[in-house]
Order: sequence, then structure tokens, then C-alpha cells
Amino acid sequence: MKGAQILLECLKREGVQVMFGYPGGAVLPLFDVLHDSSIRFILTRHEQAAAHAADGYARATGKVGVCVATSGPGATNLTTGIATSFMDSIPVVAITGQVKTHLIGNDAFQEADVTGITRPITKHNYLVKNVGDLAHIVREAFHIASTGRPGPVLIDIPVDIQTHDTEFNWPEEVEVRGYKPTYFGHPGQIKKAAKLIAKAKKPLIYAGGGVIISGAHAELKALAEKLCVPVTMTLMGLGCFPSTHSLCLGMLGMHGTAFANYAIMNADLVIAIGARFDDRVTGRLDAFAPYAKIIHIDIDPSSISKNVKVDIPIVGDAKYILAQLLEELDKKPDTREWLSAIEQWKTKHPLVYREGIKIKPQYVVEQIYELTKGEAIITTEVGQNQMWAAQWYKYNKPRRFLSSGGLGTMGYGFPAAIGAKVGCPEMHVFDIAGDGSIQMNIQELSTAVTHKIYVKVAILNNCYLGMVRQWQELFYKRRYSYTGLCNPDFVKLAESYGAVGLRATKKEEVRPTIQKALSTNNVVIMDFQIEPEENVFPMVPAGEAIDRMIGGMA
Repeated sequence: MKGAQILLECLKREGVQVMFGYPGGAVLPLFDVLHDSSIRFILTRHEQAAAHAADGYARATGKVGVCVATSGPGATNLTTGIATSFMDSIPVVAITGQVKTHLIGNDAFQEADVTGITRPITKHNYLVKNVGDLAHIVREAFHIASTGRPGPVLIDIPVDIQTHDTEFNWPEEVEVRGYKPTYFGHPGQIKKAAKLIAKAKKPLIYAGGGVIISGAHAELKALAEKLCVPVTMTLMGLGCFPSTHSLCLGMLGMHGTAFANYAIMNADLVIAIGARFDDRVTGRLDAFAPYAKIIHIDIDPSSISKNVKVDIPIVGDAKYILAQLLEELDKKPDTREWLSAIEQWKTKHPLVYREGIKIKPQYVVEQIYELTKGEAIITTEVGQNQMWAAQWYKYNKPRRFLSSGGLGTMGYGFPAAIGAKVGCPEMHVFDIAGDGSIQMNIQELSTAVTHKIYVKVAILNNCYLGMVRQWQELFYKRRYSYTGLCNPDFVKLAESYGAVGLRATKKEEVRPTIQKALSTNNVVIMDFQIEPEENVFPMVPAGEAIDRMIGGMA
């Protein structure tokens, strides 16, 4: 078999059903065999969008996402999407073409050192130098991408390797030297954790995206209910614990709920599960959770005590460790006074916004939640739209909130929505977008319409780069330096691509607009013209402790 045929056969055996990408000279042999393949190929209009679509597909389904690009600029255009997946631990395999092997290093046409460029932003990467190694490399790539702490893996394949012949040998088993993730927690550490939990007066569970990746949401719920311990989540953890549950405190951190931030700052025990103590969560490190002992459960040992020193580290998979912990716990803490204090914070510092003459973005998100009955997949762009989507839509199931957390990538949401809809065609998929972010990859309207991927986009249009403007308002004396936007007519733009464009300028138009979008069998762009200077609150200023919030309402 030729290299391109081997690659395609390997992808089929890995269960790949769909790929996202863009052709070019250095991947023409692959695209030639793709022509007759059963694998569905989604032609995006930009390689960055292909990477984000593969990422969205992976987050929504739990499967490995696959994207393809040609050499040089095609490959470098993937890097923003690859870095996005890397920061959020998303399993993606990126396949890039490369110039012929004898030309590598000679500055050939459309050559770039892709393995060198992507080394810091991939879990692992490969340059294929021998067609006989290809099958084993693909097998390894999928194994590495999807096991342990997941992440993107890149395979760079010179164009001549794709045309060389060799005998196809599929490796049934794969073993990577030096790579053996730990899945079960150390029994001794589990016992120590159980004893510490039993003694706690003010325990708090702090859950991150690792709970979703692990599929540990049922075990987390069982633990919280058994112990009567409240749960707060990171942005990436939204959906790992039901938002409507009485023990749920919502998101914590820079734009988290006030009561979640007060809780972690007053807790005497923090049980961190699949979270990495990101700076947007901790605020000022030396002031974070000052009274708390910390138990940290994570599959990545390098994440433990990286930012915050922990008292009981437990390395392993959250699902297995929580099951072990549930068996070990024979005593539970008395949390009645603690829960009463939290209820007082909830009453005194609720998540609220003030009604106004113009459309409030929070109201738009609330209406999307109500009309979808909380059953949609929500993707977001980055900025104010992202925070409002995190605060005001209630996520009761995992893999329903897809957002660029670690890298904060503008332009992520729309192609991610396309990937999520391809992976979950039976579900409504909404991209809650800002008018700035949506224009980063708005050309993917063509992708969605052409392939009949009927996602809905709700643009919270304030004619600003909203989050940057908010910082300029609060910390730079309203000197709005290059944050005002002159936007296109989004309705006409949608129509020019063959999509449906809708606009709402008054509060009473919001609900009917969403209802019409839901009943429309097409891609829909909704232009909600919102209050221009609405802010995201609460907000913790950079460098402050997370209980030092700018509260109130915009």
C-alpha cells in the first residue's frame, strides 16, 4: 500500500468518521485517496477553523478530533487551534503535509519546521521519515492523544512518504517507552484524604475540566451528596456537576459567583479534582484559600503543587479515584453550619443584573437557556460573551459547554460549534458570540451552509471589543483605545452566504428571535444589539485576592 492509503486505513481502524481540513500540494496524495473514502471530510475555509472544529468535535463527543492541512502556511495556520487544544487538554490528531524528504531544511516552497514550531504546544509530534513507520506512528499518536491527560498530537508527513509503497502492518498493541499514565490512586493517599475529609468543618469541592474528560461526573455527584459538601467549578468544569443542584455554587474565580469565591476563601478543606489552579481562579496566589488544607486529585503529576502547594496529592484518573474514595469514606463531616453560611452569602450576594432600556446580554443567554430547556450544546467565543454564557446558562450535563479556557482564543466558538454539531447532529448547538470574535472566523458560514451543519449563532453585538473595553473603563479612565468596532450588517452577511439572518433591537424581540432560529432548518445568525457598555460582574481585578471583587450591577 502507498503511504496515503496506509494513513487512511489507520484512521478507519482508529474509528475516525469525520475529518476537518483544507487541501494543498503537500497533501494531494492523501486527498486523492480521500476522494473514494467512507470518511466524511468537512472542507473548512481556513485551517485555524479546521483545528477548532476538530477540537469542538472532540469536546462534544469525547472522541479524538482529526484535522488536516498542507505544508508551510497551511500547517502554521493550524497552530492557534493546536495551542487551544493543548491548553485545555483536548484529544486532537493534526495531520500536516511536508515537502519531500530530500528538500527538508533547504527552504523549499511552502516549507516550515512544523515539528519544531509545534513542539511546545503538542503533547507529542512526529516527522515521518520512513513509510514503514507510518502505521505505528498513527497508532501511537491516537494512543497518546486520548490517554492520560489528553492533548493534541501532530503527524508531519512529507509528500513523497505519502506515495512510497510498503507492506501494511497494523500494530494491535501499542506501548510507548516512558509513557505509562497512572490511573488508580495510591491507597495510602486515599486513606489520608478520607481522614482529612471526616475532620473538616468547612469542606469545599473545586472541580475542573478533568472531571469531564475522565467521565467522573456521576462519581462527583455521589461524593458531594454523600458528604453534603458544596461544589464550585472552573470555566472548563462547567457541566461536571448540575448547575441546578442545591450544592452547586457555580463558577469561581475572576468572574465567578461572589458566594463561590467567599466559600473557597473561608474553607478549611479544598478537594481539588481535575483542576490546575489557574491564575484566573486563584487570583493573588499568596492570599488564595488561606485557611484550607488541600487535597489535589489529578492525572498529571506535573500539575500538582505547580501553582498552589497541596497537602495530600493523589495522582490518577478522577473517575477511578473518586470511586476509591467513596468506598473508603466511612465518616462524613458535619457541614450544616457551613452550608448555612453559604446560603447567607447566596442571599446577600446573588448573581444579578439591572434591567435597562436596551437589550441586556444576560437576558439573551437566559432566554436561550429557557427555550432550549438547558439541553443545547453551547460554544462561546472569548471575552464578555464567554463569561455571560458561563454565568447565565445552567449546565446540568457534561460536554454541553465548549469554550477556549486556557488560551482564550477569539474565533474559537463558531468553528467549534460546527465540529460539535457534526459530532452530535441531533442536538441544538448555539455559538454565543461577540461581534469582535465572530469576525475572526466568520468565513466558516460557507462551511456550515455548504455542508448543511445547521448551527445557531447569537451575536451579543455591542460594537466594542467588550472585555478589553471593560478593562479600559475600569482601569484606564475610559480611554477606549481602538476597541470600538465598525461592524458589517450581520443579517445581510448571513444572507449572502445562504444562511438566515435575524436581528433584535428591543427586549420583546429577543424571545421570538430565538424561537424562530430554533424552528429554522438552516444556519442562523442572530444579531442582538445589546447595551454597549454593559460589564461582566462580579470581577476580581488582576493581582487581587478573589474575595476582593468589584461587585454590583452594570
